[in-house]
Amino acid sequence: MIVPLPYFATVTNSRTALSNSKQIVIDGNAIHDIPSFYEEINRVFMKDENWILGASLDAFSDLLFGAFGEIKGDEPVELIWINQRRSREKLGFETTLAYYTEKLAPDSPFNKTLFAEKRRALECGEGQTYFEIILEIIAEHPNITLKEAL
Repeated sequence: MIVPLPYFATVTNSRTALSNSKQIVIDGNAIHDIPSFYEEINRVFMKDENWILGASLDAFSDLLFGAFGEIKGDEPVELIWINQRRSREKLGFETTLAYYTEKLAPDSPFNKTLFAEKRRALECGEGQTYFEIILEIIAEHPNITLKEAL
């Protein structure tokens, strides 16, 4: 059963009685594009750091390994994502298409062949959206359990 959490919920350092996991809450209501996703990630995970995470999927994955930020090492974490459905929409097809198109700009330093392939796959209905990539990254961290909250 999913219990709705209040809008203002963030990280709780308390352990749940059932799982002994640290609870970290992402507020999907604050996410409306890729930059706001990283703003939310920095608000939640980096609040005690004197620097912020850049808008990078690799950096997000590094954060989840627990070398810095709110997660310490491979401690068990229950990552609660409020309004995941909204985030899925906001970080969906259109946002991802724009992200890949930006990577293909003439002055872009990124691997244009790779991003052209990713954009083509997305347009054919075979590629992942930015949101799906985020979920895949979270799933690569066995100490993190993702839970959806309304």
